[in-house]
Amino acid sequence: MNTGREDSTSRESGEDPRYSLKIIAYRAESAMINIVREFLPKPDQARAFLRALYATEADLLPDYSNKTLTIRLHHSARAHTDEVIAKLCEELNATETFFPRSGLRLIFKLGSS
Repeated sequence: MNTGREDSTSRESGEDPRYSLKIIAYRAESAMINIVREFLPKPDQARAFLRALYATEADLLPDYSNKTLTIRLHHSARAHTDEVIAKLCEELNATETFFPRSGLRLIFKLGSS
């Protein structure tokens, strides 16, 4: 008889990869919230700002000769929003993160800039 205890124990011990991915995603989102919060007129709207950003279109531009993967975000309808996105791109680029198993360094850009 399965009482459900095994599932919660697995989750708590980190054996369930889905749980681990959720924790990683939450921590990444929290870090980005801390970045954009200082540039928003209402800091408590940082999570909503990021959710809206996640839903926007972006172009993925691999450059194998330079070993980069550029994520080009499209401009928003508001200049201030673009300024916040540009600041986030700067911070993310400073981490020099590589896309897993590709050897390509991520570069975040806003529009054609």
